[in-house]
Amino acid sequence: MVEKDTRYIRQEQIRGFGREGQQRLAKASVLVVGAGGLGVPVIQYLTAMGIGSLGIADGDRVEITNLHRQVIYQPNQVGQLKVEVCKQWVKAQNPSIIVRTFAEFLTVSNALSVIESYDLIIDATDNFEARYLINDACVIAGKPFVYGALQGFEGHVSVFNFQSGPTYRCLYPTPPNAGQLPDCNQAGVLGIVPGIIGSFQALEAVKVITGFGQSLSGSLLVIDLQDHSNYKLKIKENPANRQLKELQDSYGLQSCQLEGEISPDLLASWILSEKEFVLIDVREVHEFQHEHLEKAANWPLSKIDSSSMPYDLEKPWVLMCQVGSRSKKALDILKRRFPNLEIRHLHGGLAEWRHEMGDLYVAE
Repeated sequence: MVEKDTRYIRQEQIRGFGREGQQRLAKASVLVVGAGGLGVPVIQYLTAMGIGSLGIADGDRVEITNLHRQVIYQPNQVGQLKVEVCKQWVKAQNPSIIVRTFAEFLTVSNALSVIESYDLIIDATDNFEARYLINDACVIAGKPFVYGALQGFEGHVSVFNFQSGPTYRCLYPTPPNAGQLPDCNQAGVLGIVPGIIGSFQALEAVKVITGFGQSLSGSLLVIDLQDHSNYKLKIKENPANRQLKELQDSYGLQSCQLEGEISPDLLASWILSEKEFVLIDVREVHEFQHEHLEKAANWPLSKIDSSSMPYDLEKPWVLMCQVGSRSKKALDILKRRFPNLEIRHLHGGLAEWRHEMGDLYVAE
């Protein structure tokens, strides 16, 4: 009891926050969607500050390339589910917190059921499809959510759907075309940058929960961390964006093996039987050089839409990346360019291959 009474005493001494603010944190439930560069600092600070209940949703496993920016994870945890590693960290740091994990990506079929038990949602994802899904699910369920995004040294933070304020669709009515903007695998990311932006998201979550300070609802905070310049962009509200009644049929996301996918088992059998096909790894060159499947050629997603065709169109194609998201984008691009091409992408990417097949056919 003494530890519980004294743990948060420095927070409770803050004028305007006090014991009441701490009690509001302790009664609140927050879902963090994405346990990557943005999600990790959110999880860490909400845990340390005494959030009552924490949900963590992510289908990814820890990769060696995560470690420079996702500082919860250790080298000996590579290959483990991120949500399970995060849960262990949370319970060790603050045993009083209730933690629930969802070892899956948010999809049309699960989004509403996953978010329904939480007061506040944190969008710590890294793609537009997930952001629109989170927005629409939060609008339908009447949940506020804290948004964060980054590209290079620039970070964006806001609060959406809070107290009848603007939604994400008020800021960005429609998503960009597939592959139009690079993700961190293509553009790179300096380790500290998502840590800073994620910390801003954690701060906004605390404001929404406790009423302390002024939240970013109605404004987009834009920060350039190269020179620390920043400005706020007022978001024009469109009331029609709060009238959503149901989710779209698709947001370009996939939760299981669908048409156009191939499982690691089937791909392994193709390789073993020496089936004639083209295997293309769409990750960036440095990722491919680190490790890849023996039969694979490298054609980065960043070059697919603009470069000439270097491979045989008469054979079936299989695309792959690290977890399946980039290969799905590449598949969509190539289907538009070559409608008659027989093409699939590897479900779960190299991470799923390693989980199911180990080192089979993996070259380093």
